[in-house]
Amino acid sequence: MAENPFFSPSSLPYQLPDFAAIREEHYLPAFERGMSEHLAEVAAIAGDDEAPTFDNTIAALERSGRILGRTSMVFFSITSSDSTDGIMAIEKEVSPRLTKHSDAIRLDRALWARIKQVATADPEESWLLEKYREDFIRAGADLDEADQERLKLLNEELSKLSTEFAQNLLKASTESALVTEDRAELDGLGEAQLKAIEKDGRWVLPLLNFTNQPALAQLTNRETRRKLYTLSVGRAPENFGLAVKMATLRAERAELLGFPNHAAYSVADQTAKTVEAVEEMLGQLVGPAVRNAGKEAQALAEQAGFALEPWDWSFYTEKVRQATYDLDADAMRPYFEIDRVFRDGIFHAAGRLYGLSITERPDLKGYHEDVSVWEVFNEDGSPLGLFLLDPYARPTKRGGAWMNNLVDQSYLFGELPVVMNNLNVTKPADGPTLMTYDEVNTAFHEFGHALHGLFSAVRFPRVSGTNVPRDFVEYPSQVNEMWATWPEILANYAKHYETGEPMPADLVAKMQATQKFNQGFMTVEYLAATLLDWSWHKLAAGERVEDAEAFEGRALEAAQIAVALVRPRYRTNYFAHIFSGGYSAGYYSYIWSEVLDAESVEWFKENGGLKRENGDHFRRELLSKGGSLDALTAFRNFRGREPGIRPLLERRGLV
Repeated sequence: MAENPFFSPSSLPYQLPDFAAIREEHYLPAFERGMSEHLAEVAAIAGDDEAPTFDNTIAALERSGRILGRTSMVFFSITSSDSTDGIMAIEKEVSPRLTKHSDAIRLDRALWARIKQVATADPEESWLLEKYREDFIRAGADLDEADQERLKLLNEELSKLSTEFAQNLLKASTESALVTEDRAELDGLGEAQLKAIEKDGRWVLPLLNFTNQPALAQLTNRETRRKLYTLSVGRAPENFGLAVKMATLRAERAELLGFPNHAAYSVADQTAKTVEAVEEMLGQLVGPAVRNAGKEAQALAEQAGFALEPWDWSFYTEKVRQATYDLDADAMRPYFEIDRVFRDGIFHAAGRLYGLSITERPDLKGYHEDVSVWEVFNEDGSPLGLFLLDPYARPTKRGGAWMNNLVDQSYLFGELPVVMNNLNVTKPADGPTLMTYDEVNTAFHEFGHALHGLFSAVRFPRVSGTNVPRDFVEYPSQVNEMWATWPEILANYAKHYETGEPMPADLVAKMQATQKFNQGFMTVEYLAATLLDWSWHKLAAGERVEDAEAFEGRALEAAQIAVALVRPRYRTNYFAHIFSGGYSAGYYSYIWSEVLDAESVEWFKENGGLKRENGDHFRRELLSKGGSLDALTAFRNFRGREPGIRPLLERRGLV
């Protein structure tokens, strides 16, 4: 397959993958050739007769595996964004093979012996060398041969289970959808929403990947809300068994690597470092959050006039919001037209803060007709990279929102970044796309990740952009959310899609007044998922779980976060973050990062807010560094002090 587009770098600007030339049959041969060439390159490094140096060992490893890297970046973007039966079949075949490939490198004794001999005085090289050593040790490089063989089997099995979990969940989003032929059952949904989900005389409401579906806030029919909620929490039941297997295997692997449980293994290379540090932070939040949720539940019950069930919470939250603040969430949607949100909101904020200009490139194509491509320039006109936007939900796309790279920035290869944001906004059958406020906030959040990738200014791909500790990666993106409601930015994009009139001042005031509204529920929902993740991954090796749902209930009770009306944001059976998304024992990262975020928002406000010098300081000291230095050192260089939790408590109304 000499014409395989993965066998050589793309000739398109910024090496944007040539999606028009890529076909499903290209992936497997590209993976096979990529793995073969990578192993040959690694063997040459390990067998080099020259004394080990940084350049002939660590930098050589950074230069290796280029075909495999290109193929993997594109393929795993597609598995999340536009999967098909063919893609899923390839994923099932290739995922365990990639795990075996990684183990073959990390458990290569000759290579490990060579890495241990490398020395360098350069600070950036020293940091990368330490990262490599840490990676190899955590991968089992120091284990004896028998333990390494067991580790390989565990890794391969976990890879298979993770893929199966993700594919079950992707299918469940449509197979467990709420389907009705009676339009009256969907009373409360807007005409545009109904039109978007109508199919052959029926209405099909697919599930998004969290417990409380957005439609629960709108549906007036209580029985319909119950059906939708029941479908949501009960989807993909086969995943309960997979979760037990994965948690059990992870516990065994952790013990093999010298840790008491997977949670301890997981946080050891994060900024948190220890289980105790995470639990101390979470412990400060549980009590205040549960108390606030209790007060909120009382107010909702008074509004409803009867005992609530979990599927009633969102609906009566909107009733109380309207009664207390006179704010109808749907009244904001006409002011959040998607193109204006990005051009006049997100991109405008990046221009004001960082001097960026962002220009659409209709001549460049993505992997789907919904994808748009944008070129990003610095203030002086120098190119910064490409940004791809894929905003709409579809059956072939997993739920949620995320950012990923298609090309990593690195001075080693002289490459600029190509980054992508995925959202899951419902695409209207016709007319403008009007976003909810939550969707707007999510869009600003994800673009914060994109900026982290675009601003990367490092030598080596291993530490480029968002390749930072997992409990730090959400921090820059959370900071970017602040600009969604910053007065100058909001006034620039929140304009009526028909008249162009700005959002009325009283509606803006009401929206801002509700910032702490329902925070008890939102914090409990998040903490319940976090502590459920933690419980699954504090299992000791050999500890058995007979009933996953019963385990889930006991875990929440033990963590004192079991609130009958507030289920975890993700239950075990659809907790993709931890069972298929790389966040195992790491869902705490969002709140851990929010501590840093709240501190940073304070800094911006103390220093005049939306000013170029503030943006330049944040970019120079933090966003540009990637993972090329200690994450908390980068934070201190930016903030000028250690982080504290009080700004977060105040933000969430938990003081």
